[in-house]
Amino acid sequence: MFKRDVKTLGEVLQKLLRDEGLETPLQQKRLIDAWDTVTGKTVARYSGEKFIKNQTLYVKILNPALRQDLSMMRTQLVKRLNESVGALVITDVHVY
Repeated sequence: MFKRDVKTLGEVLQKLLRDEGLETPLQQKRLIDAWDTVTGKTVARYSGEKFIKNQTLYVKILNPALRQDLSMMRTQLVKRLNESVGALVITDVHVY
């Protein structure tokens, strides 16, 4: 008899994304989208453009006081954002 290597659809999709080099960009997109959920509605209202470069998330914050508060919470933000994606995507957050 044949022994078949049966995999779930999730496993097949994960392998396809990894093989095509799309896993990291997808995780980065999910992390950027999670910013509003992780930080809350108030912070999301004052957040501008967001992008990731060299494992650092850059976020433009329009309120100077909020910018200072968030810069002091960098380690917690990194931890919570990575947990929301389920992978180590960023190592730092820079608010400007």
